[in-house]
Amino acid sequence: MDYKKTLTTLYHLISGADGNINEKELQLGKQLAKLEGIDEAGFLASLETLKSQNAASLLSDCVAALRKMNISQQIRCIAWLCVVANGDGFMDKEEWTLIYKIYHTELGLPMSDIMETQKEINKLIHGKSFQSIGVRVND
Repeated sequence: MDYKKTLTTLYHLISGADGNINEKELQLGKQLAKLEGIDEAGFLASLETLKSQNAASLLSDCVAALRKMNISQQIRCIAWLCVVANGDGFMDKEEWTLIYKIYHTELGLPMSDIMETQKEINKLIHGKSFQSIGVRVND
């Protein structure tokens, strides 16, 4: 699985992690495709195909693909996950669990580098630099 396919699959997993894909997350997906040079029609078609696949298997494939990437690509993928997870205003517990599992447990990536890359992505999207790491738990 190459970088673009891995990123598309990770987007699919994070956008559905909380069981609610909203309009802001969909718009961020289109931004992700544009900024990463992924054809939007192909991106949307891939997302449609991914809906019918097993999430655990997809995650396993993504982690295997991430391990083959350089650290810069790994960090960028995780930073994108954070940006998308916060697209609706907060990071749901399930979204944070998925991100933490990948970046910390599976890859052992430094959070500071992820946060810096997240700020860069937000600046490209929103014209300003900010970060959003954390989780809000709904009772």
